[in-house]
Amino acid sequence: MVGVLIIAHGDLGRSLADCARHILGREPENLAVMAVDKTDDPESKQAEAQLLVDRLDAGDGVVILTDMYGGTPSNIASRLIRPGRVEAVAGASLPMVVRALCYSSQPLEIVVSKAITGGLEGVLYIIPGEGNAEN
Repeated sequence: MVGVLIIAHGDLGRSLADCARHILGREPENLAVMAVDKTDDPESKQAEAQLLVDRLDAGDGVVILTDMYGGTPSNIASRLIRPGRVEAVAGASLPMVVRALCYSSQPLEIVVSKAITGGLEGVLYIIPGEGNAEN
């Protein structure tokens, strides 16, 4: 099973994980979260992230989801990438996290692809009067 690590600013990662647990109705054993705050030392967070990757990797690899490209979380993730073993995707959203977890029994490259498409397909313009919302 592919491990899923969310690295994000503040409480965002924990919130995404909590919402994913609610949607899935279960506690994913292959999910971990690391918060990055402005007072954190990037080098100590790098070491913490490496420990989480090592813990999550049960032999099938790890996908790291970060909130925003160019921020400290994505910079930490970029130093952990090992092609085919540890991959990273920026722009984490709830659809992305849920998709990664739902497909985590698939090979790493499939999980990465599904996470990206989940994020892309999760962005929709809502037309008034359409869908399940009441008018």
